[in-house]
Amino acid sequence: MNRQASSVGGAQDRTSVERRGDRELVVTRIFDAPPITVYRAWSQPELFQRWWMPKSVSGVSLLSCTMDVRTGGQYRLEFGAGGSDTMAFYGRYLEVVPNERIVWTNDEDEEGAVTTVTFEDHGGKTLLTFHELYPSKEALEEALQGSAAAMPEQLEQLDELLSGMSE
Repeated sequence: MNRQASSVGGAQDRTSVERRGDRELVVTRIFDAPPITVYRAWSQPELFQRWWMPKSVSGVSLLSCTMDVRTGGQYRLEFGAGGSDTMAFYGRYLEVVPNERIVWTNDEDEEGAVTTVTFEDHGGKTLLTFHELYPSKEALEEALQGSAAAMPEQLEQLDELLSGMSE
């Protein structure tokens, strides 16, 4: 087991990023908001768009976000830097249990992961667990250099959004 704790913006050890074996990545963080609120931020496009794109990636933004968050539904996220050159990420929801669990595919290429996010109540706070299972060791390695490396920043942005929602 390869454990790597990450922190962003002085939030020491608030986000834990752990590699499990050759194909799994697990990210955890506790949010000071109930599961229903954290789930909304993951399942409502107008909220999701406000925190998903890491601010440190200058010039690139989330141009469109379509999410039909239900078992059998689909999603599509389109990123770009202005102009016609865009990149899309898309897939389908395999399982959705409101306020508890969302499972989706990442279908943009054959090396896409299956992602599971769970929302566990801890006395009015939420333990969020983000779990990705990759089809190969190489796919996980690539993710660790790219999208997975941004998870602590993304979850810090989610925390900021949730703080504003509770006020």
